[in-house]
Amino acid sequence: MAKRKLISFDWAMKKLLRSKANFEILEGFLSELLKEDVRIQEILESESNRETARDKFNRVDLKVKNTTGDILIIEVQYDREFDYLQRIFYGTAKAVTEHIGRGEAYSEITKVISISILYFDLGQGTDYVYHGITSFRGLHNSDLLLLSGEQQALFGKDKVHELLPEYYLIKVNSFDDIAKDSLDEWIYFLKNEEIREEFSAKGLDKAKQELDIMKFSDEERRAYAAYQEDLHYQASMVESTWTAGMLKGKEEGFEQGREEGEAQGRREEKKAIAASLLESGLLDAEKIATMTGLTMEEVKGLQVE
Repeated sequence: MAKRKLISFDWAMKKLLRSKANFEILEGFLSELLKEDVRIQEILESESNRETARDKFNRVDLKVKNTTGDILIIEVQYDREFDYLQRIFYGTAKAVTEHIGRGEAYSEITKVISISILYFDLGQGTDYVYHGITSFRGLHNSDLLLLSGEQQALFGKDKVHELLPEYYLIKVNSFDDIAKDSLDEWIYFLKNEEIREEFSAKGLDKAKQELDIMKFSDEERRAYAAYQEDLHYQASMVESTWTAGMLKGKEEGFEQGREEGEAQGRREEKKAIAASLLESGLLDAEKIATMTGLTMEEVKGLQVE
């Protein structure tokens, strides 16, 4: 297995994925994997949701609910487990029983999707992403059992497997480092702990920014804390520019004016804070660009100013 660049990369990923402030990262990863627009509603508590860097033997386990009511279990596993398939089955079964109320009909059972990011070789196979579903095929005619019209109307689903648990296994070490699509960009990041400039998968920009911050020295972290504090003091600037955008919106269209005003305000706010950090001399232009989201050209322009 390749050497990990971050001592606590698994812990860092847990912090990234579990933070409500970073839903954009988790939503991006899930959207690329499931090939649909995923929106997280909440993080669900479970007995495996621990907070320390050494808990769960380097295993990240979190459970979330999306806006359609499905439950998704995401796990990052470094250590080899021969009974891993049985364990993820147990995890989905437990989630099903935990989230059905006493006396409720079976039709109220929640859809559960188990996603495993694996850094050990599980089973035999040449691929690096496997998808497991439950389907029923005829022993005599080999036809696939489908939902009836009444069932489709009741559940809002077309296929049997959409009602039952699904499993995704991502064998990170089997990936060949050639990113052929947006999901591969995420797997490249999970394997190499870096994000290439040309990558455009959902959530990766935010993940890069947050991980860069985690790598800061103590002095850089203090400067970043000061930057975060400055955000509150610069809020009036955003409000003023937003108001100007509102007035402009009355002439050119309310929504467009509001969006332009907010965008301009956020940009001016970031420039003001970047200028303050440059003046302090605690951080170089590259670090400031990472923290504020400005381009290097914009930050260097502030130096000239």
